[in-house]
Amino acid sequence: MTLERPLPLETGGTLPGVRLAYETWGTPAPDGSNAVLVLHALTGDSHAAGPAEPGHPTPGWWDGLIGPGRPLDTDRYFVVVPNVLGGCQGSTGPASLRPDGRRPWGGSFPYITQRDQVAAEVQLADALGIDRWALVVGGSMGGMRALEWAVSQPDRVAALLLLATTGAASAEQIAWANAQIQAIRSDPGFRGGDYYDAAPGQGPHTGLGIARKIAHVTYRSEPELRVRFGRRPQGDEDPFRGGRFAVESYLDHHADKLVRRFDANSYIVLTETMNGHDVGRGRGGMAAALRRVTARTLVAGVDSDRLYPLYQQQELAAGIPGADRLRVIESPAGHDGFLIEIEQVGALIEELLKG
Repeated sequence: MTLERPLPLETGGTLPGVRLAYETWGTPAPDGSNAVLVLHALTGDSHAAGPAEPGHPTPGWWDGLIGPGRPLDTDRYFVVVPNVLGGCQGSTGPASLRPDGRRPWGGSFPYITQRDQVAAEVQLADALGIDRWALVVGGSMGGMRALEWAVSQPDRVAALLLLATTGAASAEQIAWANAQIQAIRSDPGFRGGDYYDAAPGQGPHTGLGIARKIAHVTYRSEPELRVRFGRRPQGDEDPFRGGRFAVESYLDHHADKLVRRFDANSYIVLTETMNGHDVGRGRGGMAAALRRVTARTLVAGVDSDRLYPLYQQQELAAGIPGADRLRVIESPAGHDGFLIEIEQVGALIEELLKG
């Protein structure tokens, strides 16, 4: 859908003609009271459930949670998953045409924040006739937006599930992100972000792949990598004669997958929104901001997460009224545990929806 009015940006100016791609499952109640908002992480999209299909190059990233009889039971709930503003799977982002329709935004796409993204989603909710979400849920970057929803629109969020996220990006998280951004910008194919007219294979694919490798290491845990790969070579390759270790092949695989489906400019734009995330900015600090939340809330972290460590979720659980205690997802998978441990996440969703 195209938003009815230009989107005012937190840093000034407006973004006209904003489009948001979204996918839904289930049937909305006449009063919209059964609507659930699911918010994706950095390289996710609106396709949270279902097989790969035209327009969706990968299967649903939370397929085990959405559908008839599943924790987000589509026989009962109307599930809405938007592609984030700044993304590259249908919503307005750097690859979108400028208002004059002549060329893409590219490197000139304006700086946006999590608050801008939520403001766009508020207009989407209005257009869908949803005054109040029965549940807003998100992990990682999606958790940042879920928290921003609950702080900026407390009357519109009945229940809130925050997974493996934080109230403000830490110095270490910004540092890891900076390395990824610089990997992309240093690629000669990046061309200042204006590469959309490049010949096939001439875009910033190498830089985006390196960024994904850096990120993926932080998404998993050291014990998992040690057990899965150790120092084993990849197949019959010899690492001492130009071959790869198995873990290197693993990273190459994930880099290649992302390069084929994601836009480098969007990666930068969304990573910068995460770096700028601070729910307490202009609100008297984080503690004051968290006290605005009125939703029934559960906060969960992953015990092996080294990118978003448990102390950050503990801070949220302690500061949000009605969040009883930190829930811990047990997983060897590190930060990605919130995507992988479907049964544990599903139990949290069911607990909230029963409240």
